[in-house]
Amino acid sequence: MMTKFFEKITELIGWLQIAASPFLVGLIIGAIVYLSNQTGGNLMIGIGIALIGLVIGILLANRVYKSKKGTVWFLSRTIATPELDRKEDDEKNQNID
Repeated sequence: MMTKFFEKITELIGWLQIAASPFLVGLIIGAIVYLSNQTGGNLMIGIGIALIGLVIGILLANRVYKSKKGTVWFLSRTIATPELDRKEDDEKNQNID
């Protein structure tokens, strides 16, 4: 029972991280559009771009959440750096020889 609770919490945190990324990109682009020329029209365009980023983030997060492996697996794959892991292994092997 408790493990299911912790699994759901970690999946929720992963969902939030996945949804936040496109939203933040949209928010930054929207802010740049608005701050370049502060008019009412540019404000609406900036808000629209931020909302599009939010919708894309929600859709992406839901798609990953509903997949077989879930958000934690998705984030672990995107954060992993196998190139650096191989480099460390190669350096250890050279020190052994």
